[in-house]
Amino acid sequence: MPLLYAVAAVGGNFAPPRCDCFAHRYGNAGDHGERVRRYDSDMTDAEWAAVRDLLPVPAWMSGRGGRPEGYCHRQMLDAIRYLVDNGVKWAALPADFPPFKRVHAFFTRWRDTGLLAEFHDRMRAAVRTAEGRDPEPTAAVIDSQSVKAAASVHSATRGYDGAKRINGRKRHLVVDTLGLLLMILVTPADAGDRATAADILPA
Repeated sequence: MPLLYAVAAVGGNFAPPRCDCFAHRYGNAGDHGERVRRYDSDMTDAEWAAVRDLLPVPAWMSGRGGRPEGYCHRQMLDAIRYLVDNGVKWAALPADFPPFKRVHAFFTRWRDTGLLAEFHDRMRAAVRTAEGRDPEPTAAVIDSQSVKAAASVHSATRGYDGAKRINGRKRHLVVDTLGLLLMILVTPADAGDRATAADILPA
């Protein structure tokens, strides 16, 4: 499991940066200007404080190579939240965010190493603990929804749900008793709920 975010003070005779992410404290984010938070999807200071210490330590900080990161981690997360909230293409990110290719590289690195899923699980455990529950759930609820697919969706990834009369895909979700996401799987719409449930639920 990656190391957690370090919050140790930085020495030196200079004013601390306004952002306390790794890239500002130890990297090269100071070479790029701060952005004005203007979108509904931008994290509040309280939200940032809640997620900051859950972020993994960059490879270069733990002696695993790489170079200091050049863009603010909070801005990167705000950019990803904007993309998800508005459903835009990567190239359509507003210009006040870091370059979209850098944001995309940041996202794909986390996704491909499993860090996005780990980050989500840490957040879910923190919410459950705050609600007085055990960090790991012992009960779950599963459901599915068939949705129509666009004509551009490849036929191999779509199917016909005869009960709902929908040609497209089916979303299978597993949540805990607080409604927090545990697992999601997308299948062709003709996939049977019982068979899919057996595949996604642990034995």
